[in-house]
Amino acid sequence: MHLKMTAGLSGPLFNLSPGDEYDFDADEAKRLKDAGFAVDAEPGVQAPAKTKKGKAANVVSSDSGGRAD
Repeated sequence: MHLKMTAGLSGPLFNLSPGDEYDFDADEAKRLKDAGFAVDAEPGVQAPAKTKKGKAANVVSSDSGGRAD
């Protein structure tokens, strides 16, 4: 089950911060949601990539021919 963390969580296989998304098995997902450590998230939906300066990357689709209409 794909979850978005509302609290930090670390273990031997991961180190997650609030806002991070991760796939958990159903039992662990239920436990984390019941404890208020995570909420459901849609898999594959991600925030825009960040540049080193912390601004969203300027990405133009190849379908637009390089124009940002």
